[in-house]
Amino acid sequence: MPLSIVSRISIALSAIVALTLGTLLASYWLAERADQDALAINMAGTLRYQSYRYSWHFVQQSEQAEVIGVELSNAWNHYVFHHYEHDDSSALGQLFQTTKAQWQSYQQRLQSGAVSSAELGPLLEPQIQQINRLVSAIQADAEQRIRTIRLLQVLSLFATIGLALVIWNWLRARVRAPLEQLTTVARRIGQGDFTARIKARGDDELGVLALTLNKMNDAISYMYGNLERRVDEQTHEIQKSNIRLQFLYDTARSIIEHSPGYQDFTDIVNGLKRATEIDDLELCLITESGNKPFLQVQPIGVEEDPCAGQDCAQCVSAGSGVSVMEGKRVYRYSIEREQHYYGVLVARCSIAEQLEDWQQQLLQSVADQLAVALSLKQEEDQVRRLALIQERTVIARELHDSLAQALSYLKIQVTRLTKAVEKDDRATIDDVSIELKEGLNSAYRQLRELLTTFRLKVDGAGLLSALQTTVEQFTEQSTMQVRLDYQLANAPLTPNEEIHLLQIIREACQNAIHHSQGSTVVVRLTSDAAETVHLAIEDNGVGIAENAEKMNHYGLAIMQERSRSLGGAVTVRRRDEGGTGVYFNFVPEYVQERTAQGL
Repeated sequence: MPLSIVSRISIALSAIVALTLGTLLASYWLAERADQDALAINMAGTLRYQSYRYSWHFVQQSEQAEVIGVELSNAWNHYVFHHYEHDDSSALGQLFQTTKAQWQSYQQRLQSGAVSSAELGPLLEPQIQQINRLVSAIQADAEQRIRTIRLLQVLSLFATIGLALVIWNWLRARVRAPLEQLTTVARRIGQGDFTARIKARGDDELGVLALTLNKMNDAISYMYGNLERRVDEQTHEIQKSNIRLQFLYDTARSIIEHSPGYQDFTDIVNGLKRATEIDDLELCLITESGNKPFLQVQPIGVEEDPCAGQDCAQCVSAGSGVSVMEGKRVYRYSIEREQHYYGVLVARCSIAEQLEDWQQQLLQSVADQLAVALSLKQEEDQVRRLALIQERTVIARELHDSLAQALSYLKIQVTRLTKAVEKDDRATIDDVSIELKEGLNSAYRQLRELLTTFRLKVDGAGLLSALQTTVEQFTEQSTMQVRLDYQLANAPLTPNEEIHLLQIIREACQNAIHHSQGSTVVVRLTSDAAETVHLAIEDNGVGIAENAEKMNHYGLAIMQERSRSLGGAVTVRRRDEGGTGVYFNFVPEYVQERTAQGL
């Protein structure tokens, strides 16, 4: 099993520590020996001095000779010389033993009395020289130990430096360089670059880490590539979905803004082709009782009608479904709403292919939108028909209640005039002529009022704008001052309610201008706490006559009829302070609906 980096670093540190401890212990042991060598040199030097004293006192037969002899014997037997005395292998030990033996022989001769004073010098001199050689040998041995300590320290220094260099080079090659590569790769990974790789060296921790990083980069690169591919696919799908949603939105907006025509249907089919990626699309619109389409949008570049020879009514009534026809798979989507069939949307593809779910859903959605558009168009046409019928009814009613009555009155006067001419009744002829003149003027005035009424409308600005325009017209066309007090800003009236209110106000103001002989007309529109609308048209004229029903009969009748259509009744009376007041109250439609729902 290969050693790990931690084990190798531990071994290197242990080697350095062991070398250091060995050097310290050897130096300590040598230093201890050097301390004993200094003592040995000192004791050996003492032997020379003691030898001189002992020889001199012994020759002089001094009493101290014995004491000095004892001290000298103790010096030769000092503990510092013990390892010399028993060391026969070293030259220093042999020299010490020889020197000690010569001294003992010399001492015995002295003690035997065979040495005279004259012979003392020649005998002592060799002993002193031998002791000097011993001291020099001990000194040389001590110096050798010091040199050994120095050499050991120098060798330990170089060994430590060499070992440190070896460890440093190893760390740089096997630790620092791989770590730098790992750091560089880690930074590139942090920046999103997963292509970086490391050359793994060895089976240690860094090698395992390098292999792991390489495998991780491979895995992340693979996953990142798949993720990018999936993101691209999802982005493409989202873009396609956005195109479909935009197409559905544009189609719905086009249908809401206006009823689609032939070109609009063509644009819708072409947009559907792009959204569904289907080229063979066909739209057929047919009347409820027809057997041929009145509108057919076929694929571009088709030379022959793919539906030639088929019963279109049967195809439309067959409903939605899938069939195989002339080597193609045909998808039909019926355009129907509320059991009314307007046509069919057909998509064709090869038998080997099938439309995906989203394509079928989009085709069905477009078919439903086209059904809504055609239904709305049909409802708009019906609304126009009803509006035309209602408008004709209003015109007939207005003509009957005003101009027709006036013409009937003139017809009666003409009959009187014919009879008066036959009888040559001059008084009757003059009276009828006056009546005819006044009747024609009244009929002409009523005709102008009817024309004004028929041109009258409430546009998008609302009732207030129409009333302001009416007030301005009356003020310009007469000498009376017409004022408006409008307080219905929070009441959402229907168009029918607005037009009837406007007509009642116009009729009442015209009556006031033509008959009141006053200077001011005030039109007031308010609502109470129950949200009931109150209308008051008051003037400061002479007041209404007692036989008001006969005077301006047609105008009052028209106002009463309009008031009844709003669920109320017009009241016309003379005011106590002078002038005439026309009053009308009704409950708006939104209040009635809210009351019916219990809100």
